[in-house]
Amino acid sequence: MRLKDKVAIITGATGGIGMASAHKFAREGARVVIADLDAGRVEAARAALAATGAEALGVQLDVTDAASVTAMVAAVKAAWGRIDCLLNNAGITQDARLVKMSAEQFDRVIEVNLKGVFLCTQAVADTMIAQGSGVILNASSVVGLYGNFGQTNYAATKAGLIGFTRTWARELGPKGVRAIAVCPGFVVTPILDSIPPAVMQKMVEKVPLGRLGQPDEIANVYAFLASDEASYINGAVIEVSGGISL
Repeated sequence: MRLKDKVAIITGATGGIGMASAHKFAREGARVVIADLDAGRVEAARAALAATGAEALGVQLDVTDAASVTAMVAAVKAAWGRIDCLLNNAGITQDARLVKMSAEQFDRVIEVNLKGVFLCTQAVADTMIAQGSGVILNASSVVGLYGNFGQTNYAATKAGLIGFTRTWARELGPKGVRAIAVCPGFVVTPILDSIPPAVMQKMVEKVPLGRLGQPDEIANVYAFLASDEASYINGAVIEVSGGISL
């Protein structure tokens, strides 16, 4: 198993790519932390994972609140003593064209998608540095590479995560900690509900594979990158999009 006995925190882990990643990491032998905002969904996701025989810890987490993040990290350390991987998966959309987007819509997406990743990564960095090992996986997007209609705020955050990744790869790489950004294309998750059907159809038509991605296809990439098999991958920005950029 690729991730045997590794401790992995996955934010936004109660659905979509986050949940698929939690189950994939568990199948690969990891101890998985289900971290999300809704306590009921966290417990349901933890129980579902534990029912498969996995070691799972559920933690209610508001990624925008520093105290909540600090408490989550303390709970993980108390349970398992180490942190080997942080998958910064939590994210939201609040779409609108530039001329219609409110300051509140802009600020909320920046707060969750960008500041939340900063807070979570900062909170685990000391532990990983002390261990001399660790992996930070940032969930960027093809939208962060190429932009998308009606997603000024979201595109800004996903581009920002690429900047985070490359900076942290330089800062933390000498300490044995790797940072990698993954840029999924359009994947079948509830987050796509915000994209108008006509726009979505045009995006699908641009994918050489002729379909949307599945959460498991992204989870498989994350599991590989979190493993020692990817030990020389650092600072990379990996597009997993069915070739939509071609």
